[in-house]
Amino acid sequence: MPSALFVVSEHGYWGEECIEPLTTLDDEGFDLTVATPSGDPPVLDERSADPEEVGEETAEWVREVHETDERLNNPKPTARVEAADYDAVVFPGGHGTVWDVNQDRDARRVLRNALAGDSEKALVVCHAVGILAWVREAKAHDEDADFVVDGREVTGFPNAWEADIVDDDGRMPDGRKLPYWVEEEVVAAGGDWDAELDSDTSVTVDGDLLTGRGPESSAAAAQTLLEELDA
Repeated sequence: MPSALFVVSEHGYWGEECIEPLTTLDDEGFDLTVATPSGDPPVLDERSADPEEVGEETAEWVREVHETDERLNNPKPTARVEAADYDAVVFPGGHGTVWDVNQDRDARRVLRNALAGDSEKALVVCHAVGILAWVREAKAHDEDADFVVDGREVTGFPNAWEADIVDDDGRMPDGRKLPYWVEEEVVAAGGDWDAELDSDTSVTVDGDLLTGRGPESSAAAAQTLLEELDA
């Protein structure tokens, strides 16, 4: 049975970016595991379950799965999971990832090892793409090792969209100061960035690394992952 690990934020994941690939892989018979940095249940970004934000149908679907899926309600700590145990690792987005998943040592290890493995695939979506700016290739803790994103084609949550969300002081609507912008950090780490702003969806495949731009690309990202895994 194929398997996949989802690394999800405790500070606010975007519903569709997790629930879409989770249910898609579930329907294909995958054995699924959810992990969070501390092992506490992931937290849903309430905006992603707001009917005025995402539509009534999506809002109801996201909230139902979030509240009832036993894997989301009983995650493992990232310290206790290994990429080699899964065929794919999935990093859903949401602003919350900039505070926890992207900064989590073990989440970075999982992604590093997935990209260093022989058969694993990694799907990273939206704000979670920011983790690529801090993950270096596995070279015995060599600080001079290249970032895993260096020279790779990627998409993700763009600066142009972030500018429409934060105020002039870089604060989000809830008052939190956004500590960094995904596009800036990934480009600084050597990523070949193209969020395809003229397209309705944006999914990029570069070898074993798949990236998705945001919520509207979630379904396409999930299907692309299946194709890459030959599921």
